[in-house]
Amino acid sequence: MAASGRAQVLCLYRSLLKESRRFPSYNYRTYAVRRVRDSFRANKKVEDPKAVEKLMMEGRESLMMIQRQVAVGSMYQAQKIVVES
Repeated sequence: MAASGRAQVLCLYRSLLKESRRFPSYNYRTYAVRRVRDSFRANKKVEDPKAVEKLMMEGRESLMMIQRQVAVGSMYQAQKIVVES
């Protein structure tokens, strides 16, 4: 993978983690962070440029979905659970 491709992947990874940490609900937040980390670890060895581009597209779509869900979740705040306090 080229240096610019690696930088794009790292930027997407950081964006996904940052956005996942914004979930108001502890359960959604931990699940999203775990899924992002697991997905990137599972695809760490992918070298094919077409496969990398496909995964990047899926990652961008996931980022947009997480952003929408964070926005909706922030509209309907629930009480914090014991783990959060």
